[in-house]
Amino acid sequence: MDPKTDPMSSPLQDDAKAHIAEEIRRLRREQSLSLQDLSARSGVSRSMISKVERAEAVPSAAVLSRLAEALGVTFSRLVAATSEREMIVIPASRQPVLRDEASGFLRRCISPVLPGRGIDWVLNTLPPGAATGEFTAHRPGVSEYIFVLKGRLRAVIGSQTAVLEMGDSLYFEADAAHSFTNTGTEPCEYFLVIDPSRLR
Repeated sequence: MDPKTDPMSSPLQDDAKAHIAEEIRRLRREQSLSLQDLSARSGVSRSMISKVERAEAVPSAAVLSRLAEALGVTFSRLVAATSEREMIVIPASRQPVLRDEASGFLRRCISPVLPGRGIDWVLNTLPPGAATGEFTAHRPGVSEYIFVLKGRLRAVIGSQTAVLEMGDSLYFEADAAHSFTNTGTEPCEYFLVIDPSRLR
């Protein structure tokens, strides 16, 4: 595959790492939280938060989800710059892409980050047999929507399990822990929309 179009080799990994480091550090200080405070609130180790803030590590999607929830912001807010414009084009080359090294789980943020409003719209890709890890429960009022573009996806939401095939969709209240696994033999691609609008 051409490295210019292969998200696995995208230079955005470094750009996203730097932005994540700056944004987490800024938000933590704005809220007068020490590293230990944020660790206690998020369940992420103090040493991991310190490495992320120094741009020495890219957190997994599950870890980043915990930090976003603890800081009261969306996942995309941590990985992309905010924009005030009403019409926003985000070229594929500028969409932040995060890759979990251990699982190969790929998360591409495709929605703009709009201050105080908007949804998180993400394109996720899971290799065969890979899992996202467990995402922490969101605050009550946050909903998630999934649409499977290709492959097979097992979703575990709290104590409930659903297996989705290509073309299937899923809605759930995201105030329970949730995780996703590709149970098929090919990469699974699915859209994920996180809607916090009922929090307002």
